[in-house]
Amino acid sequence: MRDTFRRMRSYERSVQLLMINQFTINLGFYMLMPYLAAHLSGSLGLAAWTVGLILGIRNFSQQGMFLVGGALADRFGYKPLIVAGCVLRTAGFAALGLVQSLPALLAASAATGLAGALFNPAVRAYLAADAGERRVEAFALFNVFYQAGILLGPLVGMALTGVSFQLTCLVAAGVFAVLSLVQIRSLPARRGQPAGSGGPVPRGAWRGILGNRSFLLFAAAMTGSYVLTFQVYLALPLEVRRVGGDGDFGTAAVAVLFAVSGLTTILFQTRVTAWFAARVAPGRALVWGLLTMGTAFLPLLAAVALPVPADGAGRWLLAAVPPVLAALLLAVGTMIAYPFEMDTIVRLSGDRLVATHYGLYNTVCGVGITVGNLLTGAALDAARDAGLPALPWLALTGLGLLCALALHGLHRAGRLEAPAVARAA
Repeated sequence: MRDTFRRMRSYERSVQLLMINQFTINLGFYMLMPYLAAHLSGSLGLAAWTVGLILGIRNFSQQGMFLVGGALADRFGYKPLIVAGCVLRTAGFAALGLVQSLPALLAASAATGLAGALFNPAVRAYLAADAGERRVEAFALFNVFYQAGILLGPLVGMALTGVSFQLTCLVAAGVFAVLSLVQIRSLPARRGQPAGSGGPVPRGAWRGILGNRSFLLFAAAMTGSYVLTFQVYLALPLEVRRVGGDGDFGTAAVAVLFAVSGLTTILFQTRVTAWFAARVAPGRALVWGLLTMGTAFLPLLAAVALPVPADGAGRWLLAAVPPVLAALLLAVGTMIAYPFEMDTIVRLSGDRLVATHYGLYNTVCGVGITVGNLLTGAALDAARDAGLPALPWLALTGLGLLCALALHGLHRAGRLEAPAVARAA
């Protein structure tokens, strides 16, 4: 960790603050969100469909508004959108702990999602702008702080929720309130390079963004990586519980999945990025990342060929080891791809309207995640009903290989390089 902080201090103050901000954002978010469903269904006694609606509204309001948030950041500057997102999440988190009516809960959930849509594209565009030629390394460090927040947040939330969920909400809201004040006081104002003169994003620029085939093809190819990594939350926990049961062992094994993913990133992200940056082109690094993600499901594919022991240590090992190996390989694949992915978005944008490009990219990937999770869920159900446990792992492995092949084609065709006009500017 000393090396991580040493690297962080080598950047200017704004970049350091953005990394600390992202850690704090994830700390506040993940201390609350993992326990929201239990609060809604338990303490408030809401039906399962209502809980799903409230959680779905949060996801939809974030994924659906990423493009708007990115465009607003390019219009008004990065800092106002970052601050506005944190203020809105302060209000939304406080409301989730204090209100009980369905309309109020829906509004609070939508506010928390919209907040993410406001600050996420702005943060990444700001980081890309101020990191300059060191973007790849900066995004590697950014991912370390990102994962550290995910790792620590649920632990803090568990302790607070043991007292009351309302306390968790108010503490999370307080975290975002303090973060808002720090950013108002300390984060320098920054604007990206517009398309043409200042003002709203012109219609011609929108046509250029939506007509940027290289960018759209890249976003479509990378969508598969998000579907694959999301299986740490969906398919892997279900597999642990399918083999190991729903008791304390299942709960502990699922916790290990998240710990392995987070700790691996925190400990090795910067080394992995430095190794690949020194040896391969960014496009090839992306291909290697997707290939690694695709192979993550091979341990599970191999495990289904083994008989499941009736009980004891053998059953526990079969329930835990293959999913943990899968989570580890998904983390490694993400470590390889993520910094180059973020850098490629900037290059394909031609350094113009970067936040808008990040917003559109997140929207495309968000739609892909939704569709991919629906298909993964259908594959899990079909596998259970037909007695074909290998089906979902074959499908996910195939998705990883297909996306890696698509990225290889884009790289070979030169479609992952900056547009010619941008290079000449």
